[in-house]
Amino acid sequence: MTEQGDRRVRRFAVYGTVQGVGFRPFVHRTAVGLRLDGWVANVDGHVEGLVAGPPGAVNRFTTLLRADAPAPARVREVLLIPVPGRPPAPGAGFTVRGSGPAHTGRAAREIAPDAAICDACLSELDDPADRRYRYPFLNCTQCGPRATIIEDLPYDRIRTSMRRFPMCAACAAEYADPGDRRFHAEPVACPACGPRLAWQTLAGEEALHAAVETVAAGGIVAVKGLGGYQLVCDAGAERTVAELRRRKHRPVKPFAVMVQDLTGARRIARVSKTARGTLCSTARPVVLLPRLDTDIAPAVAPRGDRLGVFLPTTGLHRLLLRDLGRPLVVTSGNRAEEPPAIDDLAARRALGDIADGFLVHDRPIRARYDDSVVQLNGRTVQTVRRARGLAPEPLSLPVPAPLPLVAAGAQLKHTFTLAERGHAHLGPHTGDLTGAAALQAFETAYTELSRITGIAPRAVAHDLHPGYPSTVWALARSVPTVPVQHHHAHAAACAAEHGVRGPFTAVTYDGLGLGDDGTLWGGEILVADLTGYRRVARFATAPLPGGDAAVRHPSRMALGYLHGSEPLGSPRPFPWLTKPFTDRLDPRERDVVLAVVARGLNCPRASSAGRLFDAVAALLGLCDRVSYQGEAAVALEQAAGTVHAQPLAVRVVRAGGLWVYDPAPTLSDLLARAADGEPVPRLAAAFHIAVAEVTAELVGRAVAEGAPRTVCLGGGCFVNRRLLNEIRRRLRAQGLRVLAPAAVPCGDGGISFGQAAVAAARLSPDRGKG
Repeated sequence: MTEQGDRRVRRFAVYGTVQGVGFRPFVHRTAVGLRLDGWVANVDGHVEGLVAGPPGAVNRFTTLLRADAPAPARVREVLLIPVPGRPPAPGAGFTVRGSGPAHTGRAAREIAPDAAICDACLSELDDPADRRYRYPFLNCTQCGPRATIIEDLPYDRIRTSMRRFPMCAACAAEYADPGDRRFHAEPVACPACGPRLAWQTLAGEEALHAAVETVAAGGIVAVKGLGGYQLVCDAGAERTVAELRRRKHRPVKPFAVMVQDLTGARRIARVSKTARGTLCSTARPVVLLPRLDTDIAPAVAPRGDRLGVFLPTTGLHRLLLRDLGRPLVVTSGNRAEEPPAIDDLAARRALGDIADGFLVHDRPIRARYDDSVVQLNGRTVQTVRRARGLAPEPLSLPVPAPLPLVAAGAQLKHTFTLAERGHAHLGPHTGDLTGAAALQAFETAYTELSRITGIAPRAVAHDLHPGYPSTVWALARSVPTVPVQHHHAHAAACAAEHGVRGPFTAVTYDGLGLGDDGTLWGGEILVADLTGYRRVARFATAPLPGGDAAVRHPSRMALGYLHGSEPLGSPRPFPWLTKPFTDRLDPRERDVVLAVVARGLNCPRASSAGRLFDAVAALLGLCDRVSYQGEAAVALEQAAGTVHAQPLAVRVVRAGGLWVYDPAPTLSDLLARAADGEPVPRLAAAFHIAVAEVTAELVGRAVAEGAPRTVCLGGGCFVNRRLLNEIRRRLRAQGLRVLAPAAVPCGDGGISFGQAAVAAARLSPDRGKG
């Protein structure tokens, strides 16, 4: 240890998300403020340095490294090492050095998510006296692109897509000035040296003006954003929005609306205090908010009572909004279910017959990140899609992974997760892997994130379903595999997010997932921990007439439940009750479906909560066909709203050693009350309450038989806030601890995180101890 009189010298290393977040400038300011000498540098994926000065000041410095770190940073570990030899002379000063060596392998390297444009940069954007006035690509250490431009670490300009833009003298001076907020801001740029806009042969302001004119005239523009292309049009132009739907093959799924500021948000939606903070966060997610009766075109969200609202993420978005003076539809630059385009030539091929023009720039996008989506449940922010602004920031694992691993995820709403030691890097949202473009996007994203984080997997976790492209991909790896049942992964994702290591009871409700018995599951109560589970209760099974076709046709699911549900001793609804429903169906299709149900042809059976929601939506006339996953359930939730109702009848029986919910009495009661003229909203609410009450009964019976009193909720059905709240309230009334996903999507977007948590626990040398 070096101690000379009243001077102390320490080598320090800081691990976590500490590159691309203004951490070195923060360290420099802190050290200079305490009159310490030394240096700081980016080294591999972390920050290292040396500090010398009075012992009290050095101690204060190390405390502030954690306590006062910049908001985007995540400090996970600070190491202090005594330094032998001669310390820096008093007054030598504190400097920022060039980056250190390549990957040391000590810990996975963390990548900062992109950060939305900050208030200081917005002020410059709007200031005619500023040299960056109306420059779309301005940024500083607190905002701007990160994950979407990084090519490698340590995070320096030469290892980003900004390397092709040498700084001008003015930007270089800011970059080197410790007193400037652009001190070591790697993407720093200005009109003289940075990226430029283009529209056909036009550039800069002329290109922007051409795009504005196109949108103002009712056109659709493809805009090159941070993590991919976006399609932009006037959110108040009904005809234009309808045309965008036609070209994009997206009949009813809601579009997101971008507004200039909070005032604009309040004009079109109800904005709570929690919503305000979420809208203005550096992540700038799309926030699902109660819509107001405004000039937003009905076609933006044709069947919904909520709008996806977000604020500008870049200077370019802000300029478009200001120049047009109206809210804009800003949606992914893709066709339905494909990943957003990021390559310029590919974007023109994919979007050429959708967009009326292309507003592009010459900074390459190195990683594809769609917009994140969240919803609010009281003061809780529930992540629906974890993407730009949130990913790939690591999440903690309750049981550290003993070796590097990758979790391949599921098929729909796909993500993958890279895990090493105590941290899991949830990759970008990919979408539906059944398409070749999405599968290629997954493989590219995996290759790049693995390379940049330095995680070289030595094991791969995957779903049990052999037909999932993610499973096929996993089994082709030349490393050991860890199969994880779909609903165990849902449950483990919730447990891992909340740091649960021991046993828990799981309620996992979703569409479909392959069970360990080879049948399709989806309405399950499990007793589990991170290494395994046993099934203790379930929903009754019903046929899926036509297999996947039943998922796209809720009316088929209704017929399946009415005429082929699992025989558990309850009579099926009387024919006179079902007649109003069956009479409104196409007779030929209805008869074919009834025939295949009667013969059991191409009718796989499923114990699915999601499919039961589909059936009820069809019986109530809310949705017979769907164009996207969850459409029928969304319609049912919206119909229920906050309406009070008496629950429908429920029945629980014992079958095959499990407690089983028999929905036949529920459906009979639904149809009888409908025949008596009870309004659809009240019936929709009564169904939600019935499912909550039967869930409480199933869990209560399991707990009475020894199941844990900590309950983890998981599966895509819990995007339904009415269902989540009704179930949580009843379980808490039983004195149970109830946990629900928030940072991790409860649907299939969180499956890979759950798989990683399970694989880490199963591979741990401490498995089974204590």
